[in-house]
Amino acid sequence: MDNTIFTDIISSRTQLAAKQVRATLELLADGATIPFIARYRKERTGGLDEVQIGSIAELSEKLTETAHRKETILKTIDEQGRLMPELQTRIEACWDATELEDIYLPYKPRRRTRAQIAREQGLEPLALLLLEQRYPDPAAAAKAYAGSEAVPTVAEALSGAQDIIAEMVSEDERSRQSIRGMFRRTAVVSSKLVRSKTKDEQAAADFEARAAKYSDYFDWSEPLRRASSHRLLAMRRGEVEGILRVSIDIDAAEAVERLQHQWVHSRGECGRLVAEAVADGYKRLLAPSIETEFAASSKERADDEAIRVFAENLRQLLLGAPLGQKRVMGIDPGFRTGCKVVCLDAQGNLLHHEAIFPHPPAARRADAMERLLDMAHRYAIEAIAIGNGTASRETKDFVEFTLHQLGGEQVAKDIKLYVVSEDGASVYSASKVAREEFPDEDVTVRGAVSIARRLMDPLAELVKIDPKSIGVGQYQHDVDQTKLRRALDQTVESCVNMVGVDVNTASSHLLTYISGLGPTLARNIVDYRREHGPFTSRAELKKVPRLGPSAFEQCAGFLRITDAKNPLDGSAVHPERYALVEQMAADQGCHVADLINDKGLRARVNINNYVGADVGLPTLTDIMSELEKPGRDPRGDAETFEFAADVSTIDDLRPGMTLPGIITNITNFGAFVDIGVHQDGLVHISQLADRYVAHPTDVVRLHQHVMVRVTEVDQRRNRISLSMKNVK
Repeated sequence: MDNTIFTDIISSRTQLAAKQVRATLELLADGATIPFIARYRKERTGGLDEVQIGSIAELSEKLTETAHRKETILKTIDEQGRLMPELQTRIEACWDATELEDIYLPYKPRRRTRAQIAREQGLEPLALLLLEQRYPDPAAAAKAYAGSEAVPTVAEALSGAQDIIAEMVSEDERSRQSIRGMFRRTAVVSSKLVRSKTKDEQAAADFEARAAKYSDYFDWSEPLRRASSHRLLAMRRGEVEGILRVSIDIDAAEAVERLQHQWVHSRGECGRLVAEAVADGYKRLLAPSIETEFAASSKERADDEAIRVFAENLRQLLLGAPLGQKRVMGIDPGFRTGCKVVCLDAQGNLLHHEAIFPHPPAARRADAMERLLDMAHRYAIEAIAIGNGTASRETKDFVEFTLHQLGGEQVAKDIKLYVVSEDGASVYSASKVAREEFPDEDVTVRGAVSIARRLMDPLAELVKIDPKSIGVGQYQHDVDQTKLRRALDQTVESCVNMVGVDVNTASSHLLTYISGLGPTLARNIVDYRREHGPFTSRAELKKVPRLGPSAFEQCAGFLRITDAKNPLDGSAVHPERYALVEQMAADQGCHVADLINDKGLRARVNINNYVGADVGLPTLTDIMSELEKPGRDPRGDAETFEFAADVSTIDDLRPGMTLPGIITNITNFGAFVDIGVHQDGLVHISQLADRYVAHPTDVVRLHQHVMVRVTEVDQRRNRISLSMKNVK
């Protein structure tokens, strides 16, 4: 495809300089990844970030799809023998997908419509005569087309001609744009309850139970342009489940009047027949077509917004603060089946596992206390991660009591307790990845290990789980799954490369997301490491089978080697800039390590002296920042948390209570908060702050510790309403 055309269109749509767009397209065409371009090619792109580069890549793909579509359209029309030079020029110049389909519509092969049948009966000349609206007696003119077996009467001839006119109106570009404009400005989306027709009492009861969650939409309408993503997706889900009937409408009378103003030019009989055809064309063909179009486009916008929210939640989750390399005990809590306990070393390797039964019905509390403390001493546990599912609150209280009563104040002080989200742990435990890691352990052990490892390094553990199973989405099963997968994969890739990974400890699954790698090269790295021992330098990566120069260029800067001979191997400085840093050190009369360890030496470096043809101030500034804190982790530190001691069930809640909580999910309409009662409460967007909030992510983040006030408790529907307004 013509790169110049793409550059101009993308530049216009993104408001980015053509030079930036062109450079980005060239880098993408050469196989560079978005994280690599954003981090190491700032001079080429003018400092574009990942979001901007991603937008360029997405628009380029859409334009490529449009180009392929144009080829198909031109070929189809040409095969019909109807491809005139003016039409070809217009199609070739069109890059708007909707406009392109409008141009193509009259030539699009279709099933035999009423209009097509009328054309086969030879009635098209009569239709064109009616459209001229000059003939005083259309019935007299229609006699010439009547009398055959197919068209026996004048009335049927006129009716067939009207069918042709109706289709012409529905396919006319100007008409479609006019009605499309009305939909854009005034369309109303409505939903109604579909009444169950079954006479079976159980089936009717099941329907009522399923329908209850859509009660807000049993008789709902609002302007389409103001309908939020979550409401549209809720209505569409109800429609798919057969509970709601959803429609998008405009004022039909006004729409018909507008079309008749365009098509009707006479007050005579011809004008009346054309007016009838226009009304029929709108009701039977044009309105359903444009409604379908807007249903699809509004669904697409709702999908995009839901995917954006999901991706942002996932980013926050993946970038959650890691505890780091500590000896951790993981507990998957439970009542009847007991609590599965695992002990891991500082590298996350499984050392021991067993089940304890501190809660009813077994209630072997004393035995559980002794065994828990014994494991803590035997494996020198430094932190305990407790899953936040069933029996979480009771298990945390039990562990705290055990550490204080049997271990003493010092043990209770030394071993920190953390409540960890266990969403998706069961999915991981039954996955291929888990079976490969722990082929001899059952799913309960694998789940507890996942909980413990999430505390140590959320990113390294959560990348093993399908993001849709992590529980931070909004209608994730209702949106375009291809788009969702792509957005989530890009988010994971962005987070992994932002943090970087230790090539000597990372799993093959984590390495898969590193720029330039993928499943095969990730597996080859792990196999090489297993056979030859830990990597001692980044340069050694070139010995990995199939890891060629291009892949090395893409991945090297994101892979860390701790305690390497060259200190730059443990930093985010790319190997292509090692010579530059070594020159800086030589100019200061020192080694690279001295430049890293001595703030005074770094301060003496004037980066302006090192600006060259292929390196500018953005890259040099990044290098100096990295030398200040090589290989730094941008994720912060893990924090402990305590629920209110006197609140453990929804029955304990009273309006006006102020309680600590943890944000577990963020949607367009607010944030869900765990306050320790086994049911998350909702802080509506209007209750998030003492000021206007455009989007919840402007004021809160996933897993943030907050204080909330209970405003309403609906025990029948198991709903808790919370507020953060005027809460200290």
